[in-house]
Amino acid sequence: MLKGLGGALGGLGDMAKMMKSAQELQTRMAQMQDELTRINVVGESGAGLVTATCSAKGELKALSIDPSIFNPDEKEVVEDLILAAIKDAQAKAQAKSAEELGKLTASMGLPADIKLPL
Repeated sequence: MLKGLGGALGGLGDMAKMMKSAQELQTRMAQMQDELTRINVVGESGAGLVTATCSAKGELKALSIDPSIFNPDEKEVVEDLILAAIKDAQAKAQAKSAEELGKLTASMGLPADIKLPL
């Protein structure tokens, strides 16, 4: 009878270990979320004539436009350059976020392709 009970208690120990790991993951995910708001990436278009800065979470923080492109006849070109710079920054933000998540999951011994909410 004690042998059966020991096996049950061993299961509780495994459960406690899993709960501790889950809590650690939750804490580290929250820390990573905070860090992603502080990491900035810069996207550009038009060979740097337009730059967009985003947090690694994809929030647009700044936009810089070289005044040389302000020609009323080329309004659509300017709009396209702005949009391209923002999209570039957002793509870089997404890549940086995935990179940071990969570091976190690897440090916790989780599979690299695990899908965690961000």
